Amino acid sequence: MVKSPLPPDQFRERLLRFLDRKDHWAWPHFSEGLATREQLKIHFQQEYAVYVRDFPVLLARIHGRNPPAQVRSMLAKNIYEEDTGGLSLGRSHPDLLLTMMEGLGFPAKDFERVRLLPASLAYRRWLDRATDNRDWVVGAAALTVFVEGSLNDRQELLHPSEPKTEAEIETHIARHPLVRHYGVPAAAMDLTRAHQLVEAGHRHDAYDMVLGCATTAAQQRAVLACLKTTLALWLRYRDGIARACGLKQPRS
Repeated sequence: MVKSPLPPDQFRERLLRFLDRKDHWAWPHFSEGLATREQLKIHFQQEYAVYVRDFPVLLARIHGRNPPAQVRSMLAKNIYEEDTGGLSLGRSHPDLLLTMMEGLGFPAKDFERVRLLPASLAYRRWLDRATDNRDWVVGAAALTVFVEGSLNDRQELLHPSEPKTEAEIETHIARHPLVRHYGVPAAAMDLTRAHQLVEAGHRHDAYDMVLGCATTAAQQRAVLACLKTTLALWLRYRDGIARACGLKQPRS
């Protein structure tokens, strides 16, 4: 018996359940000013080398699978912004992260030859495999739904954020943990500015793309299986960073 595909609302709920779990016990250590600068360096080096540096390339693989024209257009805009900053501040997002790191006291050369931790390497290899999938929608789900997504996706889909004013963006930057706790100059925070400038509606685009194109039961199963593995490897990746920083999970 051939199974019918899930209705869009049920499929979206299944996707969101994975993002609801995109959380890690060590995250407050990095986001609330508890980490040492050396621990932050480990964290950002792994993030940069695993996916930030090559994110436009990973997206381009999906674009190269020749999805429908509307999807190609969305992906092309995303690639253009990630690789050039052409929709925001005129610099690539990987370069903007390196500028933020310089504001933290880490020169760009510290990010040129990063040795990936074992779990980081496993996660990156999986992203390579997912974006090389014959069905582009599987890779799109891995990158645009999971990697670009967060624990806040459910709330964002229910209550979409409006484009922010310049004053609102600067207030957000002033409250950023790197500015508040580590003294990173606001001038070095253009990566956050770029994200704030282009994020309105971005999460909806990602889900609409996957929901609108994973229309068969087989495609939906492939997407859900991909996100299940992506989440598991992401959690191990974050465990590996925590271990490298000497952190231990508190007993519940």
